Parts: sequence; structure tokens; C-alpha cells
Amino acid sequence: MNLNTTICLRTLQPNKILPMSYKLICTDIDGTLLNKDRELSEVTINEVQRISPIPFVLISSRMPKAMRHLQQQFKNITTPIIAYNGGLVLDNDTILHSTVIDNAVLEIIINKCLQTSIHLSLYYADDWYVPTMDFWAKREANNTKVKPTIKSNSVVLSQWKQEGKGAHKIMCMGDEAEIEELYSSLEENFSNEIILYRSKPTYIEISHKSISKKTAIEYLLKNRYSEISMGNVVAFGDNYNDIEMLKAVGLGIAVTNAKDEVLKIADKITDTNKNDGVAKAIKELF
Repeated sequence: MNLNTTICLRTLQPNKILPMSYKLICTDIDGTLLNKDRELSEVTINEVQRISPIPFVLISSRMPKAMRHLQQQFKNITTPIIAYNGGLVLDNDTILHSTVIDNAVLEIIINKCLQTSIHLSLYYADDWYVPTMDFWAKREANNTKVKPTIKSNSVVLSQWKQEGKGAHKIMCMGDEAEIEELYSSLEENFSNEIILYRSKPTYIEISHKSISKKTAIEYLLKNRYSEISMGNVVAFGDNYNDIEMLKAVGLGIAVTNAKDEVLKIADKITDTNKNDGVAKAIKELF
């Protein structure tokens, strides 16, 4: 697609409403909003600033600290953010919703990983813990511009038990075969308690079963934007964890590089993330 590409508009479903009624935008980050350098383009920054004061909400599997620098680039720091695929909804420093994985489940996952070469990262709010600064930790730090705290998984677990905390997200990274085996084991034994998401063959992102981007938006609307309904929301995404969200909002838009399953359910398809797809859709809609 080139810069003059027209966004593909499909027939809207009966529950979809007219563009002039869209009052809030939610967007995934990686693979959707950021360009090939994992940065915000000037075009995207300018479009988001142009439509202010329409709330532009970042919604991602990332931790809050890995999202705030993007808000700063937008000069949009007072807008709420949705982190950990919906596990944590923040309105500035106010927690609107928080759901963590049970520590009993976390302990089993830690023990399973001890028998492999898999890297296990643990996340709670703005804390990211890694047992060592290995290849996987360095890669994530480079991608998200956040530096982790080095602390063993068992020590973190013990600390969380004492403090009444838990993991908003568990990230397992490593050899594809080991990751596949772990995924199968966890899916078979803990599917009622956790949800597993594979963004890459070498990654597993784990969250509490009850959360999703859709439910997080519902919490946000109820507690922060009570005058706005799901039908007033535009959302952008590219991956499996975006599907429920795109189907639930007033207008669900997929970037062209999205997974086939996402493209099939989207109301609109815009250009790729590398070609400023989100910015182009905003320009057409607003």
C-alpha cells in the first residue's frame, strides 16, 4: 500500500454506529501503532495531537512503564492506560482495575521452568523482575525501553506472598520446542485459571483467565468515561488478543499486517503499522 491507500470499509454490523459518534480511541502498540523501528512516527504523533481532546488510550500487554514514554511523546500523559492485556487499568496513579495470577499457579510455573532453559520474567504494576540479564531480558529491555530488576523468581514469589501481591503477567521466553511443551502442559492443567497467548513461537505471555482488552475497556468506560458506550469506541489491533476487543467496540480496525483471523473480523482494514496505518485511519475518520 502507498500513502494514498484508501482504507477498506466493510458493511458495518447492526450494533455499529456512525463515525461522528466515536468519542474514544483504543489502540494496541506492538505491531499496530509503532513503526518498523518500534517507534512512533511523526505522522502518528501529529494525528493523535490533532484530534485532542478525544481520549487516545494505549491498550497493550506491556507494563505501564513501557507505555508512558509513548504518552509523553503524544503529550497525552493524563489519559488512562490499559496494561497487561487488561490486567491493570490505570487513570494516572489511580487503579481502576487490577487482576493478578494466583501465587499457587505461579509457583508451579516457576518450578516447571527450572527444569528447562526457559527465561521467566515476572511483572507486577511497574515492577519487572528477571533472574538474570540474559539474551531474552536484553531483547525485551531494548524493545520496551524499560530496565528490569534482577532478582530470582523464587525470591520474588516469596516477597509477593508476604506483601499480598501477584503477577499481572508472566512472560516465558526460550527455545521453541521447550516453549511448545510448556504451553501444552499449562493449557492442559490450568486453562480454568490462566490464559496463554503466544505472540511469537518462542514466547508465552500468561495472564489471569478473567481479563481481556474488551473487559478492560468496559471497566474504563464505567469508571472514567461513563458518558461513553462501547459503541462510541474505535479500536485498533493486529493480533489474536485484539479480536474480542475489535468485535465489541463501535468500530474495530485491523492493520493490514494483522493475523488473518483478525482481518476476517475487522470492520475496517487500514495500512500496515510500518506505513502509519493508525494515523491514516484517524485522518479519514476524524
